[in-house]
Amino acid sequence: MEREAYRVVLRLVQESGNLIRDAFRRAGAVNVMTKTSDVDLVTDVDQKVEQVLVDGIRSKFPDHQFIGEESTAMGKKGTFTDAPTWIIDPIDGTTNFVHKVPYVCISIALYMKKEPRIGIVYNPILEELFTARKGLGAFRNVLNKALLLLTFGVQNRFSLPNAVDVYLQNNKRIVEQGIRGHRSFGSAALNMCYVALGCADAYIEFGLHCWDIAAGRLIVEEAGGLVIDPSGGPIDIMARRVLACSTAELGKAIGDIVEVIDLPKD
Repeated sequence: MEREAYRVVLRLVQESGNLIRDAFRRAGAVNVMTKTSDVDLVTDVDQKVEQVLVDGIRSKFPDHQFIGEESTAMGKKGTFTDAPTWIIDPIDGTTNFVHKVPYVCISIALYMKKEPRIGIVYNPILEELFTARKGLGAFRNVLNKALLLLTFGVQNRFSLPNAVDVYLQNNKRIVEQGIRGHRSFGSAALNMCYVALGCADAYIEFGLHCWDIAAGRLIVEEAGGLVIDPSGGPIDIMARRVLACSTAELGKAIGDIVEVIDLPKD
């Protein structure tokens, strides 16, 4: 079943990527709406892509469950159980998409018994495809001193009054360790893929959701990296925070100096 699921979802991701690419290149603005705040954006393309993915998978695997960013925003919150569950972010980097910044991707993962089995992250604008299957490695573009990625979700300031201060202090502590530099691409899934690829050494963020983390986690792990909780404990994709790193030593070094932000679970 897993091999067939991978084949099906890879085709659907490529099909959905065409929708994103066409909309990105089209003249004029897309239909932009807000969800929880003025900086939490969604477009009609997000919704179309999620529907294509869900409908396509459900037609082949009717007993599978789904947790999707846009369906959750519309009140259809999925439950994370031991059942085969697809966790979907149809456009990770919606703000980038709206402003024609090409760091945009589809992120989709299959979890079984709460463990990752398939992870796919696809940037259709730059034609970057990252894929992983549990135990089979991680790959890029199968379509025939530390650099850290530090991100602060602007929307966190609405729900966590001290989040900005904690983020700035964490940033200061990390920079003071003598890192080579820090970057961020506006997409959690792509940030994790760039750690897997070796473009960056680590990525830490608070305020994410499970659909931001689910696919990238497996891609990093299958590439030989580590994905953990910023506290140093095991990753919980429902805890809304992540530390992806190239080595355990680097993960411990970062975890030892940052202050962890506790958020309501997904």
